[in-house]
Order: sequence, then structure tokens, then C-alpha cells
Amino acid sequence: MRAERGRTGLTMIDKDSIILDLTRRDPRYRPEAYHFMFEALDFTITMRGGARRHVSGPEIMEGVRRLALEQFGFLARPVFLYWGITRTDDFGEIVFNLITSDLLQKTADDRKEDFFGLFDFEEAFDVAFEQTLSAVEL
Repeated sequence: MRAERGRTGLTMIDKDSIILDLTRRDPRYRPEAYHFMFEALDFTITMRGGARRHVSGPEIMEGVRRLALEQFGFLARPVFLYWGITRTDDFGEIVFNLITSDLLQKTADDRKEDFFGLFDFEEAFDVAFEQTLSAVEL
């Protein structure tokens, strides 16, 4: 997936308007979930050295996991739950909603299934955060 380059002149207000329209058509996810997906995509690209090339579903999800732990810590799962996200499959739905709305691009090989069952949220967020805490010396 890549951020859409075809929509020249797309302002933040336009993007917000498109996302609000998305949440009306598919109310499963809150607007914050879509904004977080863009942050996670940028985070993933930066994590890979900044080259703007295609990012796979598993790569995006690793970026989502790391960014969520960095931003939300132990609250990552409750934040995602509030946004309507309970599993990696939900991020696939969000990405493909963004693709359908022309806010992201995909390749012929990209599929929603690329996001299915990639990791368990409890293990990825709760256990990972606890491990991070135990590594901190006070």
C-alpha cells in the first residue's frame, strides 16, 4: 500500500471529509482509526529507511504494533477497541476502505487477507508492553 499520489491538491480538510464519509458508510471504525493508519504507514516507511515504495500488509501491521506501543503503551488494546478494532483483520478492512476511497493505492497482489490473523492483540500489546517495562531499570 502507498499513500495516494493521484489526488493532487488534496488538503487535510478534504481527507478528513472523505474519512468522515467513510465512517458513515462503514460505521464499524471511528475516524481516529483511519488517521492512525496513515501515521502507521508513515512510521513503517520511516522504520524501513524512508524509501517510499510498496508496503505489504505484514509490514504495515508491524509498524502498527510498534507505533501503538510507543504512543499508547498498555492502553493500546483499549484504544483500538474504542476505535472498533479487535484484530489485525480490522486493519485490513480499514486499509481497503482507504483504497476504495482513493486515499491509498494497492498493487495487484494486495488483498485484505494479507492482514488476517497476523498476531494476537493480547500478546502483541499487553505482553509486549509488560516485557518492555520489565527491561526498564529504575
